[in-house]
Amino acid sequence: MEKYAPEELAESFVFKSELTLAQKTEADKQLNDFLKESRKSITPEERLYARVLQLKFLIEDYIKSPEYNEKLSFAHFLREYINVSYNVNKDFANDIDIKETELSQLLNNHRNPSDKIIIRLEVHSNNIIPAVSWSRLVEKEKEYEIANDQSLRARESKHVKKLNLNLSK
Repeated sequence: MEKYAPEELAESFVFKSELTLAQKTEADKQLNDFLKESRKSITPEERLYARVLQLKFLIEDYIKSPEYNEKLSFAHFLREYINVSYNVNKDFANDIDIKETELSQLLNNHRNPSDKIIIRLEVHSNNIIPAVSWSRLVEKEKEYEIANDQSLRARESKHVKKLNLNLSK
């Protein structure tokens, strides 16, 4: 079997553009016009579905990433989710049957979501964003907090009276 250089392989699969600058500009304009027209035909339901799906993928990508980003909290993604289809937080709170104050506490990181909230978010998204994804956002925050909160370690170490010396590293 013959071996081909990477350049030869690329040339056999990639078609080089022979367009002039004017032709390329015209092609770009035609593509933009086509995209504009096709966007007009998207129904509000399709647009909502696409935005919720996009948010789902953002959540999943963040959960899978090894880095922790303080800005990408449960509250951040909840706020984004609400912004997809609501202008008023009160309406969203009403739709998932929680008090506005509870929603406010969630959005401002003053409270972690209960299992009931996480399940309601899954149901509200028509199961597009699973409860497990919402839960993993909370877990990621908790893992980071436990691993990095030195003041908590110092406070809790005071409650340990005797170390288990039988354990070796």
